[in-house]
Amino acid sequence: MEKKLRVYMDNCCYNRPFDDQRQRSVQLETQAKLWIQEAIKNDTLELVVSFMLHYENSFNKNREKAYHITEFFKNAVMYVDNTLMHDVAPLRDVIMATGIKQKDATHLASAIIAKVDYFITTDKRILKYNSSYIKTINPVDFIRRWEELGK
Repeated sequence: MEKKLRVYMDNCCYNRPFDDQRQRSVQLETQAKLWIQEAIKNDTLELVVSFMLHYENSFNKNREKAYHITEFFKNAVMYVDNTLMHDVAPLRDVIMATGIKQKDATHLASAIIAKVDYFITTDKRILKYNSSYIKTINPVDFIRRWEELGK
């Protein structure tokens, strides 16, 4: 049995469908993100979520959006909870030293600990983060890469 790709989507990725859709790039990223969600629901991709996703989503002012995002988290095959902070915190601090903000670094550290194949984001600053431990990619490029892999 072939190993499924394991992905982590950050908070901005989950909120992309709720952003202003007048820009073509936002539309494309939204469609790609929704396609990725379908692949997760169809058990073609494996999803990892973390305590930081739940934390950030708890501040979503639109309760309906927050609810739908939280419901989607139930599709995860792995949850990185805050009891793993002894593993997450040192790695987060190393990532922050590269200029990544604390919450984003916590997402990245959680994804690295979960051994995800791809960290999917629409955040341009995070997309510039380079590491041998994780591949950051936007939703559109992820679909291209997945097709190249023959998935």
